[in-house]
Amino acid sequence: MSRRRIGFWYRLAAVIAKPPLVVLFKRDWRGMEHIPADGGFITAVNHNSHIDPLSYAHFQYNTGRVPRFLAKDGLFKGGFVAKVMKGTGQIPVYRETTNALDAFRAAVDAIERGECVAFYPEGTLTRDPDMWPMTAKSGAARVALKTKCPVIPVAQWGANLALPPYSKKPSFFPRKTLQVKAGAPVDLSRFYDKEPTAEVLREVTETIMAAITELLEEVRGEKAPQTPYDPRKARREQRRKAAGRSTPQSTEKSTPEDSK
Repeated sequence: MSRRRIGFWYRLAAVIAKPPLVVLFKRDWRGMEHIPADGGFITAVNHNSHIDPLSYAHFQYNTGRVPRFLAKDGLFKGGFVAKVMKGTGQIPVYRETTNALDAFRAAVDAIERGECVAFYPEGTLTRDPDMWPMTAKSGAARVALKTKCPVIPVAQWGANLALPPYSKKPSFFPRKTLQVKAGAPVDLSRFYDKEPTAEVLREVTETIMAAITELLEEVRGEKAPQTPYDPRKARREQRRKAAGRSTPQSTEKSTPEDSK
């Protein structure tokens, strides 16, 4: 996409957001050459801070291919917010549908028009204690298999040092470095002729997340855990432990007869 198609609203958002980002943060951007010059594609990005969408959007805006983020469809139904969402080309997700792929029909349409659709596959801020990518949802995999478009993994680090996950107290000084690294397209061709079963979608999702995690290892200079953090398993374990603590202990006293 050429810069002249970015549009008024996106340019206005950039004019508002970029100056404080430049003042508050240093930048370490790598891999811009992997962002396609034309055609529709997906970017799959890790999520570890409420402000990292600004970091990532700044990175990609400077490539000339602006990202279109996914948002719940209710935000597009009227008022100033809806005007801004539509004006900046954001993508509604139709959660009320019973068909999983139909929920992302606007994303598929956008890619077929030649847009970039940005997915946060984890669906929310990571809950991994060390802020590695956790297990992900299948939305990006579904759209990737439907469109067969390039999927560009993107790892980012640094915004979380200014505003950690689930924190409300930012710490901007000393200045943090926003590190963003895009990688080569993830090769998903071996899945294209397969039915998008739950197992296939899981494999595609894990392949995408492995690419993101590998990039983040390079950015952080550390190794990620061999098994991604799974919040569902963690909740089950917490419930199991809570149930164990709440089990009443026997209060019966032993008697001499009991030892016979």
